[in-house]
Amino acid sequence: MSGYQALTYWDLVAASIFLVLNAVFSIALNLGLARTLIVSALRMTVQLVLVGLILKAIFFAGSLWWTLLAATVMAAFAAREIRARQKRRLDGLLGVGLGAGAMLLAGSLVTLYALAGLIRPEPVWQPQYALPLFGMILGNTMTGVSLGLDTLHTALAQGKRDVEARLLLGGTRWEATRPALRQALRSGFTPIINAMAATGVVSLPGMMTGQILSGIDPREAVKYQLMIMFLLGGATGLGVLGATFASIWRLTDTRHRLRLDRLEKR
Repeated sequence: MSGYQALTYWDLVAASIFLVLNAVFSIALNLGLARTLIVSALRMTVQLVLVGLILKAIFFAGSLWWTLLAATVMAAFAAREIRARQKRRLDGLLGVGLGAGAMLLAGSLVTLYALAGLIRPEPVWQPQYALPLFGMILGNTMTGVSLGLDTLHTALAQGKRDVEARLLLGGTRWEATRPALRQALRSGFTPIINAMAATGVVSLPGMMTGQILSGIDPREAVKYQLMIMFLLGGATGLGVLGATFASIWRLTDTRHRLRLDRLEKR
């Protein structure tokens, strides 16, 4: 197997040619996307360069506290994204805390399980293992939780009369909201299910591709990718289940009444 092939900054400039070409086409066709493409590419470049420098410093320091700080910042940005991606949100602190809590609990549990029971670095919180793994798990769980909550709240608001009719007929809060819950769970699970279904034949995931390009035996890269996909699926499922059930608990009361007044006013 050949070793890792380092890239120069000129290689990166050359790789951006096709993106610049798309911007030129956008201008020629009056699509109005050229500015967005360029700004997004520049923003991505700056963010990744800064992240690379920060991670290099954290890896060099090998400190538990710096690792925890980086994980906290990642979780905070993910929590903000969960809230921002919902058209109808819970009011008050639960508008942020419920989805973020479900994501963080599921992501942390699965990450610790993987580090302590599967990968077993020494020490177990070694940042070059913990932070990339936590980031991948957190990102996928964030997507599932945000989709699940957005679908649930929209379904309950649009199907308010149906839910209240089931409640009037003697159904419990869980029985009355079951159609909306099932819809929300399907929505939250769909991205990771699609990713697992397409992995291998349709696409080679980024982690596996990176390992192969760095010279690792493809069979070993496959093992790592399978482990990651299983962890992502498990964390996403736990996060979506926790967030949607907790949201239904919040949007109903002990007298089995629908409480959509606990959603933010639009």
